[in-house]
Amino acid sequence: MPSRILPFGRHLSQRRDTKTRPSHSDDLSADLETGEHKRHSAAMDFLHFGSKEKRHSTSGHTTPKHKGSPRIAPAKPAKIEIQMESPPCVFYGGPTSSGALFSGQLRLIVTDTEVRLTSIGMHLRASALTKKPVGKDCPDCSNKITTLKSWNFITEPTTYDHGTHQFPFSYLLPGHLPATTHCALANIDYALEVRADTALADVIAHEHPLRVQRALQPPPEKQSLRIFPPTNLTVNVIHAPVIHPIGSFLVQFRMNGIVEKQQTTQTRWRIKKLDWRIDEHSKNVSPACPKHWHKVGGEGKGQQHEEMRNIGGDSIKKGWKTDFEAVGGGQIELEFPASIRPGVNPVCDVESPTGLVVWHLLIVEIIVSEEHVKNSGQGHAVPTGAARVLRTQFKVSVTERGGLGISWDQEQPPMYEDVPHSPPGYVTDYLGELPMPPDQDLENMGDHP
Repeated sequence: MPSRILPFGRHLSQRRDTKTRPSHSDDLSADLETGEHKRHSAAMDFLHFGSKEKRHSTSGHTTPKHKGSPRIAPAKPAKIEIQMESPPCVFYGGPTSSGALFSGQLRLIVTDTEVRLTSIGMHLRASALTKKPVGKDCPDCSNKITTLKSWNFITEPTTYDHGTHQFPFSYLLPGHLPATTHCALANIDYALEVRADTALADVIAHEHPLRVQRALQPPPEKQSLRIFPPTNLTVNVIHAPVIHPIGSFLVQFRMNGIVEKQQTTQTRWRIKKLDWRIDEHSKNVSPACPKHWHKVGGEGKGQQHEEMRNIGGDSIKKGWKTDFEAVGGGQIELEFPASIRPGVNPVCDVESPTGLVVWHLLIVEIIVSEEHVKNSGQGHAVPTGAARVLRTQFKVSVTERGGLGISWDQEQPPMYEDVPHSPPGYVTDYLGELPMPPDQDLENMGDHP
């Protein structure tokens, strides 16, 4: 009788069972062993065959059915670099200065055997980014780009071999342009953008940021006088009108009229504390694009935003010299250093046609207290309890240091109208040799003493 076809494992177990028939207890133990073996084999099967899928499911990640190979961008046949040859672009002086000259080389580095280009163009662009635009997430309201200069280096398709090819360029930046500025309300940036088109419709692009700075020449110290009625107090302050982000400057302070005499007593003012600080103010007008003109009331209008932050300050509670017997009602003299706090990244003064204005103020606050004393000088001064806060402010300009640089007005070559008259012209119609006079006609230079 033909036997049934069973799986390989079961067929062997049945063959083993035909040899010896176990008892009932043996059947129970065998069943327990068989069940334990099955659980063990199932666990092993799970570890060997289902472990990876289970681990992925428990971790919350799903394995994709089809994994695609990472997409690799094809290599460009060439690349572009910009090498600046001129010093940093610095405007020396105010907006009326002639500007700053910059020059450099555009380097085309061909990595293939050769490349055929149909055009190579470069643009100098100025971008004014508004951080609080009229239309939220509107690129036309937030960013305005202006092209200042364009260069076209080739006019027809040209083939370039493997290696480096250079194209020189230069430009005189007008002095009325604002410097590169990054503040809480807006950004002003400059960049050189290059684009080269190949014959195979590939685009090779490169962008080089250009930082523009302004350095004001340090003028003489500024002297300011402040009067505080109804008292006789006058404050004379001498300070530098131009300061720098790094470094300190001296402030000379003198107060007069601190003594007022009556018949038997006199009233005197004493300084209790002097506070100074430097505040940075910024104001910007956010323009609106044609789609959002209705939000500002029409064409050509915008929203104005203002911001103020403290970039330096200190309190002085001692160190001044008081003289109650000085001529003119007594005086108090003090000299203290002031500076911008390190790490605040101050913004230099700027006034842009786009509507961004940044300026700085030096604010001085003096707390004075009143006291009475006898004219005879006997006895102690008696405080009256009256006090005043004298507050004054002075405009200061924050600018970069000029260093050893000079303005373009002083280093440019002379113009045609500045060249003096030329010497008399030479005889140009004589083509032969000049005849030499006879020897006897020559004077003997040795005979003269």
